[in-house]
Amino acid sequence: MKALRRLSIAVPALLLIASLIGVYLTRSSMANLPFLGGAKGRPGSRPSSDLVDQRPWQTIEALAPLAVSAEEKRRAREAQRIADHEVDQAFAQALREASLAPPTLTGAALALQQRVTNLQAVVKEDQAKVNTLTAAAKDVNAPGTDDLDIAKAQLQLDADELDDSTEDLARVSGDKRGQIQQELTAREAVMKKFDEQNDPANAAPSAVQSAKRYGTLAGRISALFDQRTRMDSIEQAQAQADADAASLSAQHADLEKRLSSAGTANAQDTEAKSRVVRMAQMHALAQIHSILDDRVQAQKQLSTVYGQWYEQVKRQRGIVLHLILQSVAFIAFLLLCASLISAAIRKLLDRLPLDRRNLITLRTIATLAVQIITILFVLLVIFGAPSQLPTILGIATAGITVVFQGFILAFFGWFILMGKNGIRVGDWVEINGVGGEVVEIGLFRTALLETGNWTDKGHPTGRRVSFMNSFAISGQYFNFSTLGQWLWDEIRVTLPSTPHTYQVIEAIHKTLTQETAGDMKQAESEWQRATQQQGLSQFRAQPTVDLRPAASGVEVVVRYVTRAGDRFATRNRLYQTVLDLLEKSEEEAPALNEGKK
Repeated sequence: MKALRRLSIAVPALLLIASLIGVYLTRSSMANLPFLGGAKGRPGSRPSSDLVDQRPWQTIEALAPLAVSAEEKRRAREAQRIADHEVDQAFAQALREASLAPPTLTGAALALQQRVTNLQAVVKEDQAKVNTLTAAAKDVNAPGTDDLDIAKAQLQLDADELDDSTEDLARVSGDKRGQIQQELTAREAVMKKFDEQNDPANAAPSAVQSAKRYGTLAGRISALFDQRTRMDSIEQAQAQADADAASLSAQHADLEKRLSSAGTANAQDTEAKSRVVRMAQMHALAQIHSILDDRVQAQKQLSTVYGQWYEQVKRQRGIVLHLILQSVAFIAFLLLCASLISAAIRKLLDRLPLDRRNLITLRTIATLAVQIITILFVLLVIFGAPSQLPTILGIATAGITVVFQGFILAFFGWFILMGKNGIRVGDWVEINGVGGEVVEIGLFRTALLETGNWTDKGHPTGRRVSFMNSFAISGQYFNFSTLGQWLWDEIRVTLPSTPHTYQVIEAIHKTLTQETAGDMKQAESEWQRATQQQGLSQFRAQPTVDLRPAASGVEVVVRYVTRAGDRFATRNRLYQTVLDLLEKSEEEAPALNEGKK
């Protein structure tokens, strides 16, 4: 048994420890920001498959749905605008940097370049032919449109071949402009869809209204934890923006050095052609420098917006904490009121002139009622009113029915006891093997003054016995005070073994039959009337004599019918009759013996 108890404690404990370890090991799966899944999980990293850093937009795209109040949504929309602008500038910078230093073509790349040039010329010719045929097709006297359809098909084939060759050239030569352009096209499609789905007209509640929606203590505590998680996410997004601003600032400084060195070289260059190329490069670097300035400012603005958003959530956290303290204060008020009401009830009951046992009972009931009501109010403060009220009421009713089924049976048992075949105060009854006189019939309980079994009627034990009225439904009871009140009683007499013993027994039987003749006839009459109404067999009430051998002679047991209320008087009278009969038989016995001699 001890081993089983230890096992019942050890198994849940091990399961709890294993679950906590698993939760800790899988904690990273709850990350809801894209930059949290980057390399080494730190700000400043980007997915390796993207040529252009789009993390500012990806971050705010993940954070924006977390905004709850109107103030937060304004911060989120401002961050979306800045992040969108910053990513656009990143694409512009990437395209200018890719165009700044075109790759040197050799070998297969040079052949692909020549093929692309030729295909571009072919596509240009196909387009011109399609334009000519399209213009000619508008003439009513022109032939059919078969030539136009063929020209369009040829244009489509040549254009597809040109696209494939361009991609092959970019892959062989290392030119990233094509891939950057594809990423830009995909981003524009995403942004178009985002603009269609984002409806700024949807107004959100203010910070106070948003916090007051949590009307229960449990909801406010949950909101507090949600705000803590949101603050952590915003703080990490701000750290990412600061890291990106620092990285862009470093690129900006390097670019300034390149511009300074390029300007010096351009001033020293005397060859016109070389100078034109260097000036073009300086112009491109100047454009990239301007873009970097814009990106650095955008990242700083984004960091500022995230900081404002963080402060806004922090203020909302203060509001929710204030509401939590209000709920706790109200719970403390309820507990204080319960204590004061309980103390007042105790003092009031102590002044009443009641029995000590009744006083303790009333005090317990009153205290329990106050505690139950207080617990209900506290639960309402913590969890609020149930939303599925019909379902909860049904479950509660079923539970109450199971728990209080004894009281329910007792309540309906009271109606049975009050019926025609029930019991009344003063009746002599036997319930569950306990006999006594009914002294109280309550709505739930019946009280008896115990008199032992039915043979001890009239000699109470002094004990009060209470029964739940459910015995009227699920049990059985005997009522000896109903109409007629007839029962079988008996007397026992031990006679010595003599030649005249059977004569004495016959005399006793005859005498007792005469003594109980009136009760016998009345009992038979009532029984026969009752059995005739029910169609049952007839009952007889004649006295019976049973003989049993005993150590000192013969034990005579005479059973007879008598009324329940007259049982003791009838028994005493019959015993007196038997004693007189025995005494008379003893006096007559010597005379009979002398006559025989």
